[in-house]
Amino acid sequence: MDIGSAIRAIRKRKNITIAQICEETGLSQGFMSQVENNKTSPSIATLDSIAGALNVPLAYLLLKKEERMNIVRREERTVTKSGSDHLNVAHLSRTKNVRVMIVEFPPGSSTGETPHAHEGEEVHLVLKGTILIEQGEDSAEVSEGDSFSWNACTPHLVRNAGDETAVVLIAVYTDAEHEKELL
Repeated sequence: MDIGSAIRAIRKRKNITIAQICEETGLSQGFMSQVENNKTSPSIATLDSIAGALNVPLAYLLLKKEERMNIVRREERTVTKSGSDHLNVAHLSRTKNVRVMIVEFPPGSSTGETPHAHEGEEVHLVLKGTILIEQGEDSAEVSEGDSFSWNACTPHLVRNAGDETAVVLIAVYTDAEHEKELL
């Protein structure tokens, strides 16, 4: 963990000096310097005291870099092709277990020729157009503003049922970290 660097970055961003932290926490400047340079590992109680002086939650100091806020700008999105119809998939953001993407379905296109299943759970929001959704023996037509969800382990299919490109926001939750295509 790189707790010391996080403490230093927060302290500098908030224009707080080491001396001010030490005054509020009762810690020595030498100790704080060692903490910020990752040369010592403070106890949870000490970290809680430092977090209080910085006015941040203790849990924030304990987050790994990859667990902190991640911003993906529109122009930085990765766009891939998926399925036999080569659907455009814009990858918006992700955490360890959740992926969010926007999928464009040209008229008549679908997630595949037959329903497919995979690990995880999905939540969909139709942003534009009309789509036919199928899962097992259930099917429905949904339109702009409608949402639906399902357990992806049951075979499912999404098909554009309209005359214009349909756009769907999809969030996929899986227990495992992997790059496997889930559409």
